[in-house]
Amino acid sequence: MKNRTTGSAIAEVLVTSADATSRVDGALLHALTTHRDPRGTLTELLRVDWPDAVFGDSMPFAQVYTSTTGPGVARDVDKWHLHQHQTDRFYCIRGRIVVAIADPREDSPTRGNLMLVELAAAEDGPAPLLVTIPPRTLHGFVVTSEEPATLLNFPTRLYDASDEGRVPFAEAAVAFPDGSPFDYDLVRQWYAGASS
Repeated sequence: MKNRTTGSAIAEVLVTSADATSRVDGALLHALTTHRDPRGTLTELLRVDWPDAVFGDSMPFAQVYTSTTGPGVARDVDKWHLHQHQTDRFYCIRGRIVVAIADPREDSPTRGNLMLVELAAAEDGPAPLLVTIPPRTLHGFVVTSEEPATLLNFPTRLYDASDEGRVPFAEAAVAFPDGSPFDYDLVRQWYAGASS
């Protein structure tokens, strides 16, 4: 059963549009345009002439990869990902994912904030978004579509195991605005309730 208080708290931190204000300093939401015609679609994902901080000297391109995740699955269900130097640029090319970003940085104006970003490739989903995930922020994602989802990432650095870490949820103590501890099950339940 969906917890109404947490449901309100999820809605408070959920972003589905690039017009929304980022709740985490350095996490940028970049609107993408999909061009459609009878042959199919075309979406530009990364360009050197975009005017925001999605690409540039401080946001170089290093590699690109995809990962496919099953319906309802969270990557590291009880641990956050953390990079010391790398910025991720996430885009969903199939299905729907919700990216969770939490800010533990002591020097950040948004320290303690949690942000959920919905990335959807479905016809009925929001406008496509590219989200940047800055270094030293906690992040992960859960698939909220009924089919597998495919994530595309354009990180700013080549994979380096020494730059990547995991922080257990219990240690990070990230919470929704109503004080409920962050848990992917709550996000799954909220989406299941929203679609029924």
